[in-house]
Amino acid sequence: MDKEFNKENKESNESNTLHTPLQGGRGVAIIKYNAGNVQSVLYALQRIGADAIVTDDIEQIKSADKVIFPGVGHASSAMEYLRERGLDKAIVSLTQPVLGICLGQQLLCKHSEEGDTKCLGIFDTEVKLFPSTSDENGKVPKIPQMGWNNIYDFNSVLFNGLPKESFVYFVHSYYAALCKETAVKTDYILPYSSALQKDNFYSVQFHPEKSGKIGETILKNFISLK
Repeated sequence: MDKEFNKENKESNESNTLHTPLQGGRGVAIIKYNAGNVQSVLYALQRIGADAIVTDDIEQIKSADKVIFPGVGHASSAMEYLRERGLDKAIVSLTQPVLGICLGQQLLCKHSEEGDTKCLGIFDTEVKLFPSTSDENGKVPKIPQMGWNNIYDFNSVLFNGLPKESFVYFVHSYYAALCKETAVKTDYILPYSSALQKDNFYSVQFHPEKSGKIGETILKNFISLK
């Protein structure tokens, strides 16, 4: 999935030295787990003045004020990596605000069709492959969805202050089905959950770090959570 970001996979695996150190266990921990886009998330947080670090250390993750669970890659290999290191149990036990991004959202769901993968089960919904069905004009939409698309039906504080016509950047072939925890919707081939929320767990399918001022507002709203 999302092969366009393979370069970021390489970058995230090479080093986690580009960070602002957490002070006294405070700040944002970005979970490093063999998946891409962690560095671009780190840069986005630095642009808004957030204190952040990229880490796979469970104690650092647990002691952070906020946790971001990003990722671009394959669901089954990502879950295998998390389980081998005990990160799966650590993530579901977190009580501070957690934000899943892209693959991070999908892994917070209960199951993914990608590799027939059992996921973390925070959100009670399935992750499915977009169907290759033609529209009313006989055209078959491209998979993955790649580019800008609208989000609507806001039902989370993450989207406070956004205009109704808000466009964000997507790259994905799998989607989270609509459910009671759907926080925002997007239409591509069919309506789906482009954001989810349950208790202290928040997630977005799109990339706020690549979504300009809209994405910046979403990240600021997350950082401002108590």
